[in-house]
Amino acid sequence: MSTTITQLSPQVILAPIVGRFDAHQVPKIQKEIDAALANGATTVIMDLSEVNFVDSSALAVMVRTMKHCRERNGELMLCGLRQPVRIIFELTRMDKAFRIFDDVVAARGSVGV
Repeated sequence: MSTTITQLSPQVILAPIVGRFDAHQVPKIQKEIDAALANGATTVIMDLSEVNFVDSSALAVMVRTMKHCRERNGELMLCGLRQPVRIIFELTRMDKAFRIFDDVVAARGSVGV
């Protein structure tokens, strides 16, 4: 899995995460997110349009990232959830905790960028 970080200070777009977002990918993704936050990012847009499965460790990374962003007066925004991933979010009620958008353009537009 390869991801791309696009720094649009103070925003960061993490895309694409491809395939399964699970315990095997979590360390790499967490390292990239931590580096972006250390470099001054306050808002993270996570493009999940190519993800077909998330597990509890991926959800934990998202919750942790959301907390860190909010501590910096920013936020974590998710976009492009496919139906299998959306169902996981709905079953866990995580869809109520996160701001979810159709795509990166809509997410960026919500913060005026």
